[in-house]
Amino acid sequence: MKKTLSLTAALSLLAVTLTACGSVPANTVHSADDLVGKTIGCQLGTTGYIFAGDVEDATVEPYNKGADAVQALKQGKVDAVIIDSEPAKVFVEKNDTLQILPDPFVEEEYAIAYKKGNDELGEKIDNALTQLKEDGTLAEITSHWIGDEADYVSYVPEDTTNTNGTLVMATNAEFPPYESMEGGEIVGIDVDMMKAVCDVLDMELVVENMEFDSIIAAVDSGKADVGVAGLSVTPDREKNVSFTQGYAVSTQVIIVRKD
Repeated sequence: MKKTLSLTAALSLLAVTLTACGSVPANTVHSADDLVGKTIGCQLGTTGYIFAGDVEDATVEPYNKGADAVQALKQGKVDAVIIDSEPAKVFVEKNDTLQILPDPFVEEEYAIAYKKGNDELGEKIDNALTQLKEDGTLAEITSHWIGDEADYVSYVPEDTTNTNGTLVMATNAEFPPYESMEGGEIVGIDVDMMKAVCDVLDMELVVENMEFDSIIAAVDSGKADVGVAGLSVTPDREKNVSFTQGYAVSTQVIIVRKD
């Protein structure tokens, strides 16, 4: 016998269906000016989170991972996400319902954090970075992770005795292509760069993964020698740690839903 719904049941089902279909609001952010009064998702402790706080009347929702902020955007819980351009590209490539707005939100430069007062280490790393820039090693490392020809092949350290000990690097492996987890290992531009730095310094690199907003504290307390995680130099961070010269220029961008 054919079953039929009562009028009340049918209307209830229709209401549920319409609610589900309309649960994700249409995108209303088409430029940085449209962020005024909106809800913005950001990874906690990042410069994107800091810059979002300057947007007039905006509500900033913090997330422990950039991926969580992007998921909230897909679900309609936030109106936009502010994040660095390279991880933004990775997230958008995996989510065809999202897009990056064409105009950059702000530009910044990444540097390596080290403990205040440890100027000897800072100078050694600075000199190593200068060497890696001049001999093309840093550019070659970056080319393996960014661009149409990227093959995601990691830098292989030289076979040395590491007579100068170990260098502990604090990072957050949620920031591709600078650092992410692959096969149980942390890989990416920052890790490869620091392996190359350690080759120059004749040291062994030890990578410690932690929450992003714990990195500066780890360096300040001495639990880590350096913080390398797409860190840009800000006045607040400089109160607690020192920074080397920059090694990469990045752009904070805005991710929104396409529709």
